[in-house]
Amino acid sequence: MTKERKQQYTLKISQANSTQLVVILYEMLLDYLEEGRQAHEADAQEDFKESIRKARGCLNELLSSLNLEYEPAPSLRQLYLFCIKRLAFGEGRYDSKPLEEIEKVIRPLHDAYEKIAPMNENGPLMNNSQAVYAGLTYGRNTLTENMTDQGSNRGMLA
Repeated sequence: MTKERKQQYTLKISQANSTQLVVILYEMLLDYLEEGRQAHEADAQEDFKESIRKARGCLNELLSSLNLEYEPAPSLRQLYLFCIKRLAFGEGRYDSKPLEEIEKVIRPLHDAYEKIAPMNENGPLMNNSQAVYAGLTYGRNTLTENMTDQGSNRGMLA
């Protein structure tokens, strides 16, 4: 994942509510699956394994965040466990086909959560995080992003 993409995710996470965080985890998982497929095509075994490790981390986070007392959490649990098993299979056999299967499971979930995310009117989970106001400055042969209000009043409150 590129440095810019990581920064985008960091910004999104700092401003996200609980439903948006699930969407972000799905997006990250899909990105890692794509990276794994690309690594497999380039015959880069270590990059393939690293992408699978990161994808597994996303799935483990999704799995641990489920509240099994409510629907559809038990069904999602089964889907996530299936995906984890398929990742292990793909890694063990150095095969990218399971990554495609996982995407077929995760993509509809991502799309569904993305549609319902605006319905969650709760605020961001991270309190007192930095507000970001960004703009672009144009110069001769350059484009610079400026962020205002870097502020010192952010992070943990006592």
